[in-house]
Amino acid sequence: QVQLVESGGGLVQTGGSLRLSCAASRTVFSSVPMGWYRQAPGKQRELVARIRSGRDPDYADSVMGRFTISRDNAKSTVYLQMDRLKPEDTALYYCHLRASGIDYWGQGTQVTVSV
Repeated sequence: QVQLVESGGGLVQTGGSLRLSCAASRTVFSSVPMGWYRQAPGKQRELVARIRSGRDPDYADSVMGRFTISRDNAKSTVYLQMDRLKPEDTALYYCHLRASGIDYWGQGTQVTVSV
């Protein structure tokens, strides 16, 4: 079992920045992908960014060039730096990892971008 604890969401104006953090409750190998998904009201959950060792990070087209995912393997923590935020980035953001065929999700952290 792995628990994922997110932090860093909040309310920000258009053009602002936020940094999300997600810490796993136990050591996660660097080869295990960790990432961020988001879900806006009335929409499906979508991948925002994902990172694993040996590969370039994956980003949704809508956040490319504005968001940066990074990872501290020693702390089993993944970060999402979000810059130049837009109202359409408003959503509940979830941390995710898949290990041994099991999907683990955080509880979600709300990001709200005001006009």
